[in-house]
Amino acid sequence: MEVRLDEKVTNEKETRALGIEVGDFISFDPRTVVTETGFIKSRHLDDKVSAAILLNLLKVYKEEGIELPVTTHFAFSVFEEVGHGANSSIPSQVVEYLAVDMGAMGDDQQTDEYTVSICVKDASGPYHYEFRQHMVALAKDQDIPFKLDIYPFYGSDASAAMSAGAEVKHALLGAGIESSHSYERTHIDSVLATERMVDAYLKSGLVD
Repeated sequence: MEVRLDEKVTNEKETRALGIEVGDFISFDPRTVVTETGFIKSRHLDDKVSAAILLNLLKVYKEEGIELPVTTHFAFSVFEEVGHGANSSIPSQVVEYLAVDMGAMGDDQQTDEYTVSICVKDASGPYHYEFRQHMVALAKDQDIPFKLDIYPFYGSDASAAMSAGAEVKHALLGAGIESSHSYERTHIDSVLATERMVDAYLKSGLVD
């Protein structure tokens, strides 16, 4: 990335005089476009897609008076990208941890832009086998299109929690997103499949 400053300055001193300093935050225009064919193109789909899915489900549950079968905590973290994730405030009674992130598309990956991606393993190691199989069974039972995938250069809030010593069953899923950390793209089919998968899990009760 290169930031072009629209100010009449010619040197460091003049630039600093504007109040610009090392470590300042910058923001990029996401340039969001939704095409007639259902593609969603924008910066920051990782991980605003997942946040939108969770917020929409919360809205639906509230408006329709839906009561989930077990106590459920929704957490929104801004620290996953720096490694420690949402692992410092997990309530002691939590026994299952589902991270809703993104499915990274790339060479040798199964993930696409039309299904929900269920992660089998990432850079931290394998995810909980029974939890993953529970998700797969729900997807098959409810005809939710899905892909299983492995991400060798990937980590999530759930894997960060495990590294911090959390004693939980952990799983990871998300919409398939292409060109992560650039001008990203997904499709509404993948977003809807992911929302259906999260909804199915939340209504299913605890993993056996």
